[in-house]
Amino acid sequence: MRIFAGDCTTTFEGTRDRTQRGHVVVVVKPDKTVLVHDADGYQPVAWLTRADSVTVEADDDGFGVTAQAGDQLLRVVSHATTTRRDVPVSAAGVPVGTCPDCDGALVRAGGDVRCLGCEDEYGLTAAATVLDRTCGDCGLPLLRVERGEVFEVCLDPRCESLADRVTKRFDREWTCPDCHADLRIVRGAGGHLVAGCDAYPDCETAFSLPAGVVVDECECGLPVFETGAGRRCLDGTCERFQT
Repeated sequence: MRIFAGDCTTTFEGTRDRTQRGHVVVVVKPDKTVLVHDADGYQPVAWLTRADSVTVEADDDGFGVTAQAGDQLLRVVSHATTTRRDVPVSAAGVPVGTCPDCDGALVRAGGDVRCLGCEDEYGLTAAATVLDRTCGDCGLPLLRVERGEVFEVCLDPRCESLADRVTKRFDREWTCPDCHADLRIVRGAGGHLVAGCDAYPDCETAFSLPAGVVVDECECGLPVFETGAGRRCLDGTCERFQT
């Protein structure tokens, strides 16, 4: 993150044109968000979120920041500079453990777990819960994931793959309702798990595995899952499913 401070003129062109001058702090974030703060209140006097382009010019005489997003333009020009600094920043998240490689803090931010030290990043499986126990092989946190039944797997899929565990448990467990061939557990587009007909491409029947556990059997012969939104057939469009 780049931080500048000084006596500046700030010009914004777009939804509401305005020009202001004062001693301000200018923050240029890694995601190309530019914020201009003065001494009053919590809201910036001007800002542009995730701009299409940001240009920073800085030398011994001062600095200038120009950010543009579509037809909106934010320009800050300094008359006198008091501070100019680059500082490291990261995503802030919920602490979930300690990195086994560098002893940095692991935090859950959005759909990832990230190390604040070495900046390693691990994508989280949908609807996964990070446990307070660690993998006996690599030391990363374990995840609790429901895909047909409850699985505990390592955060790093290279250490222990959820797909392998689910495949071992449910591959050929169910029968295609259209052609009666076995349903195979495969990876679909985007990496999510799918129960697809073994007769593909002659039969294109396939169902995404929901986040939940199998608790019953539907009248169509497919499993019924208990999910966070209630019970449902593996076939989310099944007309024979009875709640």
